[in-house]
Amino acid sequence: MTTLLLDADALSPSAHQIFTASRVDLNLTQPPKRFYRHGWHSWTLAAWLDPHEPPLPIRAPEFRAKDEDPAYAFHKNHVSAWVSAVELAENDILLLGALGLSGRIELDGSTLKGFYEDGHQGDWFVGRGKEDEVFAQYAALLETKFGKTRFEKPPRVWCSWYSLYKWIDESVLAKALHGLGDLPFDVFQIDDGWEDESGHWEAGRNFPSGMAAFAEKIQATGRTAGIWLSPFIVTPNLKIFHEHNDWILRDEQGNLVTAGRNWTGTTYALDVTHPAVLEWLDRLIRKVVGWGYGYLKLDFLYAGAAVGKRYKEMPREEAYRSALRVMREAAGDAYILACGAPIIPSLGLCDGIRIGPDVTPYWLNRALTVWLNNPNDPATQNAIRTSLHRLWLKPLVHIDPDVLFFRTRWNALTPHENQLLQDLGTLTGFKGSSDLPWWWKPSEKEKVREFLEAAPQVQKLRRYCYQIDGRIVDFSPAMPISVSHMDFPVWLARNWGFLKIVWHQALPAILTQRLHR
Repeated sequence: MTTLLLDADALSPSAHQIFTASRVDLNLTQPPKRFYRHGWHSWTLAAWLDPHEPPLPIRAPEFRAKDEDPAYAFHKNHVSAWVSAVELAENDILLLGALGLSGRIELDGSTLKGFYEDGHQGDWFVGRGKEDEVFAQYAALLETKFGKTRFEKPPRVWCSWYSLYKWIDESVLAKALHGLGDLPFDVFQIDDGWEDESGHWEAGRNFPSGMAAFAEKIQATGRTAGIWLSPFIVTPNLKIFHEHNDWILRDEQGNLVTAGRNWTGTTYALDVTHPAVLEWLDRLIRKVVGWGYGYLKLDFLYAGAAVGKRYKEMPREEAYRSALRVMREAAGDAYILACGAPIIPSLGLCDGIRIGPDVTPYWLNRALTVWLNNPNDPATQNAIRTSLHRLWLKPLVHIDPDVLFFRTRWNALTPHENQLLQDLGTLTGFKGSSDLPWWWKPSEKEKVREFLEAAPQVQKLRRYCYQIDGRIVDFSPAMPISVSHMDFPVWLARNWGFLKIVWHQALPAILTQRLHR
């Protein structure tokens, strides 16, 4: 193991170098003003942080497994995945970035410590200069190493999730498809709920005509048919869980490795190095593409890189990338949107990637974000914050900030908050919505059309400030990270965030399913 010792003072402004080492210790001579922390996967916090504030772990273990890199969830120092940067002075940014898989950077006092998880040697990029310049240099090197998206423009996507969630069926989706009329959505994507159980990838009872038949309906409107899958996770109620228990990842003690908890309950990670798992993944993707789906939203992909003892011994992010490559080859020309995905190991193998937490029709769920210290929780503020800090990925891959809301019905966002979310969609270029057409007022429907067709001029003025067609947009209100130091009873007495997620998310979905006619 080789450790390279560097001094920040020896790197002049506008300097950049590439080194090969298993570890890099970069002495900063003094604590930085700000520290750029890049999250591990799609939902994991990316932000400029105060280096004097210690990292606070997520309080609930089921969320740690889903929203953080579990290997570093309790680390005493801030740890960044693959790339980090420090702000030494105004317009003076020092960036340290790994050019291989499994790179991590820790801020230890006045030292940036880069290391490869597996202890092997790898390449590192060190750049100093203006923020946008050093991140652009790093992105260009990543493109050379891993590749980029194959498509020039991101698709405009209508997705079923953020109105109906998993309460979908043929009739309600057919009504939504018809209701979109000639709105210029390129993709109509069916999200979770088309199958009876996540992991059993066949049409469920609510799609008696089958998924191929519904793909034909979508294609008849001139759009690409899209579908949701979570191929790397399984639940205990699945046949595959019991018949192929050896496919599930285990830890060093032989226990099954959980992949966190979602709306289906506790999930477990597949061992994506197992030959039978790779064959199963190949068959699954070929089957779905054969049904007629040319847009695949692959979710909860972080499970493929979970910490564990694998059938084939290899670094966990290399295992993940190998399995993603199998699905990429099986998908052929289909568009792959990676979600809940380790960012750098996905480059070159997906066409789009989610770059922030799920959005919601409210600003912040204080119960889950603040009390649990979880800035990765679904919330529009959390989504804007992390997505904005990943705009530097745009030359490499279509960056998906999640859907935008144009409706006022079932929407608790203020007009200003909603506009910030729409402006984020403009910056990324990835335009999507989940609004049911009958929820739009005529003026709102026209705004959807205008937004989908618009190609505004965008200019960055400052880190969080942009000019869009002459209009100044300041994203600063979304940047603060709130954490709780209160005892729970005191906190709960002052906040009613739990009611928001019920009133503005689950209840409308259930009612819509019952009353959409």
